[in-house]
Amino acid sequence: MFIQTESTPNPATMRFLPGESVLDAGIADFPDAETAARSPLARRLFASGHVAGVLLGPDFITVTRPADARWEHIKPAILGAIMEHFQSGEAAIEGGPAIEHTGESSGENADLIRRIKEVLDARVRPAVAQDGGDITFHGYDRGVVYLNMKGSCAGCPSATITLKMGIENLLRHFIPEVTEVRAVAA
Repeated sequence: MFIQTESTPNPATMRFLPGESVLDAGIADFPDAETAARSPLARRLFASGHVAGVLLGPDFITVTRPADARWEHIKPAILGAIMEHFQSGEAAIEGGPAIEHTGESSGENADLIRRIKEVLDARVRPAVAQDGGDITFHGYDRGVVYLNMKGSCAGCPSATITLKMGIENLLRHFIPEVTEVRAVAA
């Protein structure tokens, strides 16, 4: 098995491409070891040491390192954990699909929220997945869209620019009711 690695705009994250399907659908975010209970792959990665977060996508794994770790020191252990997982034949996630958008989708703004999620799914999420991240809908209130930034997007130095100049402008173009986009903690 050959696992490719790619740097991301966030120096604390690296994208690992195992050349095999990781998830059948969606993205799964494990911001710490305690949240990884239902993922044998994420548990293995956290157990390898020096892993602060894991994001699983359809064909990639994004790993976030702690501030005191260096990629050249921890990358071999991460590659080993990924290889070991795929050789085991276990699923990446147990007990159901990955979680998609959160946030209420009913009530007077249901149609507007549906349109926001459609734009995010069609135009934003595929682009940020290329950098090892994910952005999901969290809420909408009086013109303001609240988004969760995950994987390489969380803590990325260029995330604010991406959020304001990219996503906000895109949503405002397609959905005039949107006036602002803000990031929220998951």
